[in-house]
Formats: sequence, structure tokens, C-alpha cells
Amino acid sequence: MQFTAQQIAAFVGGEIIGNASVEVHDVSPIEHGLPGTLSYVTDGKYLPDLATTSASVVLLSRALYDASQTCKPTIILVENARQAMGQLLQGVAEHLRPHKHGVEQPAFIAEGVNLPDDAYIGAFAYIGKGVKLGKGVQIYPQAYIGDFVSIGDNSIIYSGVKIYDHCIIGRDCIIHSGCVIGADGFGFEPDAQGINHKIPQIGIVVIEDDVELGANTTVDRAMMGETRISKNVKVDNLVQVAHNVQVGESSFLCAQVGIAGSSKIGKHCILAGQVGVANGLTVADNVILGAQAGVAGSISQPGQYQGTPAFDAMNWRRSSVVMKNLPELRRDVDELKKQLKLNNR
Repeated sequence: MQFTAQQIAAFVGGEIIGNASVEVHDVSPIEHGLPGTLSYVTDGKYLPDLATTSASVVLLSRALYDASQTCKPTIILVENARQAMGQLLQGVAEHLRPHKHGVEQPAFIAEGVNLPDDAYIGAFAYIGKGVKLGKGVQIYPQAYIGDFVSIGDNSIIYSGVKIYDHCIIGRDCIIHSGCVIGADGFGFEPDAQGINHKIPQIGIVVIEDDVELGANTTVDRAMMGETRISKNVKVDNLVQVAHNVQVGESSFLCAQVGIAGSSKIGKHCILAGQVGVANGLTVADNVILGAQAGVAGSISQPGQYQGTPAFDAMNWRRSSVVMKNLPELRRDVDELKKQLKLNNR
């Protein structure tokens, strides 16, 4: 695929600075740019690379542009270079990975399941009884779709995904390999002798529209009612969402996040890597939890939080400065105690 800077600018609504006829056939990061490739810059720390990169065309966020700066490649000014690059890559991805159609063999499809004409079922996939599949659904090889599962239009279920009975997947979802949706929540109760007994988990999981779940993520079914991932939520790899959890729309859950049972995460939240949320807590809308934060109590106000237990991120940073100086502070305190003893003799 070959495109000129002029064609790219027209597609993303950008303004060209430089040679509009220069062509690109691939993409590359700005710091390792290659001739004939397209790159992008949204962070000021990469601006010096504009003078040295070998990339032929660079998408540049308009707010970073300085007319006096030396730029080796052709520049296309856009409001958000990363977003513009995403638009372009979406088109490339659709070209490289077009939707498949039909049923590969061997595959098991239960009697009575209505298969849309434009759906795809890969080899060794299992489609249980009562399953409802929307238009354009893509189910890759070795996926398991349990009885009475519903999957909305244009959703993609990659190889090795397991969706247990009665769970609901919305439209335009992407479920990556190794995901398990609807396994039993972790519910046990010890008796008087301390023997643990399983509490049946008879609820479901609801994944709303436009949700993406990363590889090897698990979303447990509710004990009663539902575990719900709201629309436009994006979940990284290796995330655990426990039974009866509610995740608000357009939130991000990054790698190795763990959310314990019955907790509620608000809208437009970001949980960075390895964040843990304890059982039954509520996190307000527009909360950012820094990496490895441990949420031991509910958070009622939007803002940035860090640490274990999590508290205001600015105060956490101040505390961290003190923490790393504790050995010196202890030595100073010991010296002061010695001086006080000498002075009191």
C-alpha cells in the first residue's frame, strides 16, 4: 500500500508543511524512522527527532508545532497526532485482517442456532444450544460459546476464548485470546468446623457495546444478578474482575488490575497496572489510580490517588520523598536524643 502525504492529510483533515507528493508505504516510530514510512509526535520530548528522523512523513499535534524548528520530513499538522495515526492504522488493519466468512470444519454448532450469512466460525469452535449471534460476528478457532450466550453484531471472539452459559456480549466488542467470561465467582463459606462450602454462582456476566478485553483476562459471573462491564470500557491483559463487580463506561483497566467482589468502579476511571480494589468498595467517576495502588476504602471524590492504602497522589509523592530519607532522619533523631541526654546531665 502506497500513499502520498496529500492523501494522508485529506483522510485525517491535516495541514501539510513540506512536500505533499512524498510517498509512504509503512509506519515507524519517530526515533527509529525509516525512509518511506509515516510516524507521529504527540509528546514534546520527541520534537528533537524531527531534525534527524529518516521517516518521510510525520503527523504532528498542532500544539507542538514551531515554525522556526528544523524538520527533515514532511509534516502533517493535526489536532491529535496519536488519534490521527489511530484512524490510519484502523484502515490498514482492516486491509491486513479482513473479516472472514463461513464455517470452517470441524466445528460444532448446536441444532437450532441461527447463523448469520456474514458470520465466521473457525475450526474446532463450539457453539452451544440457544446461542444468539449478531451480524458479522467473528468466532475464531477453538473458542467455546456456552449455552444461551448472546453475542452482538460485529463482535470478535478470538481463539481460545471461553464464554460460559447465559452470558451477554454486546455489539462491536473484541475479546482476546484466553479470556474467560462467566466462570464462577470466588464464593465460599466455612461451616462451624471450618470446612469451606461452595456458594453456587447463578448470576451472569454482561459485557456492553464497544468493550475490549485483553488476553487472559477473567470476568467472573455474579453470585446473583450480574457482573457488568459498561460500554466503551477498555481492559488490558491479565485483569481479574470478580463477581458482581460493576465497571462504569469508558474506563480503563490496565494490566494485572484486580477488582474484588461487589465493588463499583465509576465512569471514565483509569486503574493503572497492578491496582487492587478490595471487596465491596465504590470508586467515584473520573478517578485515576496510579500503578500498584491499593484501594482499601471507598473513594468518593474524583482525582488522582496513589499508594497502599491509596490516598491523594500529591501527598503520596511528598510522603515518598520523606520515606526514602527515613534512614537519615532516624540517624538525625538519634543524634538529637544523645544531645538532649548530654544537656540534661
